[in-house]
Amino acid sequence: MNLFDLSGKTALVTGASGGLGRAMAVGFAEAGANVVAVASSESAETVEAIRAKGGRAELIAADLRNEDVLEDVVENAAGFFGGIDILVNNAGIIRRTPAANHSREDWHEVIGLNLNAVFFLCQLAGQRMLDRGSGKIINIASMLSFQGGINVPGYTASKHGVTGITKALANEWAGRGIQVNAIAPGYMKTNNTAPILADENRYRSITERIPAGRWGTPEDLVGPAIFLASSASDYMNGHVLCVDGGWMAR
Repeated sequence: MNLFDLSGKTALVTGASGGLGRAMAVGFAEAGANVVAVASSESAETVEAIRAKGGRAELIAADLRNEDVLEDVVENAAGFFGGIDILVNNAGIIRRTPAANHSREDWHEVIGLNLNAVFFLCQLAGQRMLDRGSGKIINIASMLSFQGGINVPGYTASKHGVTGITKALANEWAGRGIQVNAIAPGYMKTNNTAPILADENRYRSITERIPAGRWGTPEDLVGPAIFLASSASDYMNGHVLCVDGGWMAR
């Protein structure tokens, strides 16, 4: 089990105020890591949950759509516990509008957070990891990294881009001690999927197509995230790990 031990490591997790991000952040702490939780507001519930269990965690409130704050986020995160060993790019948004009516504002907002911020945080944290010769980067992709979706053109484009960034960085950095991989969650019960969950017919039709017979929960991502953050995955590079209840196998 030492393969999965994160003791002494520091994990920077974006979008950590709830849902998938909170579950992964708490899971890292339970595996021994120090956690820097990045959220768009001063919400400290994730940090408080980690500290309540005896873990070490700090909060950074930042709007990652603003590229001017990204360097400070990484620098401040590194200052809390003496570096960044693990970066999880989880923060993301979705805007549901038919492609013919998808506004430029929605397009740029989604691409700004889901793709631009992902690359620049990889770059900034990656520079530190390259200097040290080790590090783990986990980007959160999607089933829409492989499929087209409906009424979410910006989101689909951004998630296809996330897989491309993951593979491109793995090609450059695998030989320098850094593993860059991605997790593609299937249908998860989170705030982002609330409109679908509220549509009884669509919810049922999707569930019927999932071989596992159920939607995922944020906790379903904890094990895969710990695996990719730990030495258990030292020879995995540029991989997109589907955690989808069998959706892609259907």
